[in-house]
Amino acid sequence: MTTTVPLGELVEIRGGGTPSRSVSNYWGGSIPWATVKDFKSTILENTEERITPEGVANSATNVVPAGSVIVPTRMAVGKAAINSIDLAINQDLKAILPKGAVDRQFLLHFMLSKAKFLEGRAQGATVKGIKLDLLRSLEFPQLRIDEQRRIASILDKASSLRSKRQRLIEETRGFASSAYLHTVGHLNPSHGDWEPLTIEALAENRKGAIRSGPFGSALRHGEFVDKGIAVLGIDNAVQNKFAWSERRFITPSKYAELRRYTVFPGDVIVTIMGTTGRSAVVPDDIPEAITTKHLATITCNKELIHPEVLSFAIHSDPLIIRQIKSFNKGAIMDGLNLGIIRKLEINLPPMAEQLRFVSMLQKARVIEGKSQTPDGSGEDLFQCLSQRAFRGEL
Repeated sequence: MTTTVPLGELVEIRGGGTPSRSVSNYWGGSIPWATVKDFKSTILENTEERITPEGVANSATNVVPAGSVIVPTRMAVGKAAINSIDLAINQDLKAILPKGAVDRQFLLHFMLSKAKFLEGRAQGATVKGIKLDLLRSLEFPQLRIDEQRRIASILDKASSLRSKRQRLIEETRGFASSAYLHTVGHLNPSHGDWEPLTIEALAENRKGAIRSGPFGSALRHGEFVDKGIAVLGIDNAVQNKFAWSERRFITPSKYAELRRYTVFPGDVIVTIMGTTGRSAVVPDDIPEAITTKHLATITCNKELIHPEVLSFAIHSDPLIIRQIKSFNKGAIMDGLNLGIIRKLEINLPPMAEQLRFVSMLQKARVIEGKSQTPDGSGEDLFQCLSQRAFRGEL
């Protein structure tokens, strides 16, 4: 186990301040002045605002030399960055300047590794913050400078890989959105010629084709068991694709009471409570399952619309989102319910165009899947590596 020392014994910590806004001579000068708004990455290389030397002289701010580790102590607790330029900071930031054998990049990763710890100890009724004493008391690993640099280099490479992964995921999702708009969405030149149909008209022509889960006392949280018939909830659709997350089950006898809420392969599930307006297609290998009251379920008429097209339309089509806003008097997804879902209207593309989009979507998801880790971003692996580093296990 690596021995540690309180961070305050190894660094100088400087605070900041804000020059008076009522004195114009303090503002618009040559000195960059950083706030939490400037934390776009782990490098602070520019600021939205600048102040004058007079502003520095007449306020509590400090000019911090390039190469310091800057951390927010209010509003964005847990973030950290190294400034690549000399700059002043406001009162919500602290600058950490090593006094001895402390590698700055290692210190940056150390502060980032403490994000959840610091967030958990932030206090305040409206804007939460941390005290300076908490920063000083953080237990910093006592490692030789060459060992710090070795570990920092490993974490730098891991962070770069994580960033590349995330960019690929974002680009892949952007491709899927563009493919939708140009094949089955309003950017297809033929879009205006397609027949407009409501989701109600696109569902199977039978009672219960559009349904929500059991309400009220029909299904209580206390009735969930460790195994049995699966119960789907918001977490299964919140990523806009089907994913297993928390596992919930009911007994076969309870399922016999709620059989009318069964979901089937190819059904589209839509979140209508909590995080509303997310949707996913139930996979072919779904076991016997029902949904909670937080989901709406649509059994499509698959001769008219492919479930993946309908699901993508619900969560991403700007024309659909505009309709939802109009039903909710300007709110984006608040108050989504079965009545609104039934009335949403789609210009129905030919099946050939639908299948072309689905093919592109599936290819994009394969690429995205290869880029993801279990939490979907690479963050879990990086955090695990980071925690091991500061326990002296690398």
